[in-house]
Amino acid sequence: MTTLAPHDLAGFVRWMREASPYLRAHRGQTFVVYLGGDAIAGTSFPHIVQDLALLCGIGVKLVVVHGARPQVEARLAAAGIATRMAGDVRVTDGAALAEVKLAVASVRFGVEAQFAHATGQRQPGGDAVRILGGNFVVARPAGVIGGIDLQFTGELRRIDRDGLRAQLDHADLVLLSPLGHSPTGELFSLNGLELATAVAGELGAGKLVIYTQQPEIRDAGGRIRRQLTPLEMKEGSWSGPPAPVLAAAVRACKLGVRRVHLVANDADGALLLELFTRDGVGTLVSDTPFDQVRRATIDDVGGILDLIEPLETAGVLVKRSREKLEQEIDHFTVMVRDGLTVACGAVYPYLADGMAELACIAVRPDYRRDGFGTSLITALERRAGDLGVDTVFVLTTQATHWFQEHGYVREGTDRLPMSRQALYNWQRNSQVLVKRLGR
Repeated sequence: MTTLAPHDLAGFVRWMREASPYLRAHRGQTFVVYLGGDAIAGTSFPHIVQDLALLCGIGVKLVVVHGARPQVEARLAAAGIATRMAGDVRVTDGAALAEVKLAVASVRFGVEAQFAHATGQRQPGGDAVRILGGNFVVARPAGVIGGIDLQFTGELRRIDRDGLRAQLDHADLVLLSPLGHSPTGELFSLNGLELATAVAGELGAGKLVIYTQQPEIRDAGGRIRRQLTPLEMKEGSWSGPPAPVLAAAVRACKLGVRRVHLVANDADGALLLELFTRDGVGTLVSDTPFDQVRRATIDDVGGILDLIEPLETAGVLVKRSREKLEQEIDHFTVMVRDGLTVACGAVYPYLADGMAELACIAVRPDYRRDGFGTSLITALERRAGDLGVDTVFVLTTQATHWFQEHGYVREGTDRLPMSRQALYNWQRNSQVLVKRLGR
């Protein structure tokens, strides 16, 4: 049993509280996890298994698809069988297939043994994670590519969805190997990542988790992007994970998988940090943007109050009652990350003067370095422009330099619309900053 040091207790409590909504949300969901042969051969594999066993323990229906590429290559080399390729696809003849079956069997038994060991460590004498398998994958020959017959290299033909779902009702985990049978009784070697992607789509999985050596996707400027949509991936230039991993993430979304998570093979606890913290540690690919910028509704009042009350107490923002906020909610824009309001701001138009005030701008402290403030003010300026004004202004006591960095210029109070001048609080002595839109 691990004993937490006193200085770790507060952090553990905070983590549990943040994880609580995810524990509820994940329970009863179906997740498909792809473990490549390199992840299984790595030193972090025992920790990965412990994390997967934890998911089983909280009621996640888990399908694990394993690969075996490095293990197959090692057996082929040891047997003196030369690897023949047709592009990126291995040619599997009869001799190679015999080694593939041995390698896959060895990996599968190793995975099952590791789960038994992980359960025994967590609960000595307790029941092991129940793992089931079966002939749920129907395959066919991949055929001839570039004039080369791939022989026993196959491709997916059909998945027994009902059979898989039935097994998930009776097991903690279904383990699938990268092999498939044909109706004629032949066995074919399959691509494990492609199999995992297809299974996730067929089951309508809530998540596809792909373990990879490099999970961080970088844009053309080298910046890490933690969340991307398939459309962004199609239109942009990205680096980091191998091309097949990126392609699998996009394909899974097209097949209806809600979220695809790329996590590191060798980072201890990467899966838990990705699934049970709001910001994660890998890369999320989803058709639904993780961060939403939208107009506020009455349901957002509580989240906005939680965000602005500390700033009101500190005197940074003018105090707003819940009633006033409810009355003015149509003026507000919010930025929401996975259900948490992380930023807000309001636009108050003075149409007769061709101006609008940007007010009540707030960003959670732990998100101020991630560009949320810039994204928020851009959204507010766009909303003001949509109203037909060409100039925006802000009143601030402590963020003058930040607004100047975003193109705002200090002006006198006489630059304000007359109706706003009448409401100016001389005791606060706020600085007036003005910006012409489009500049």
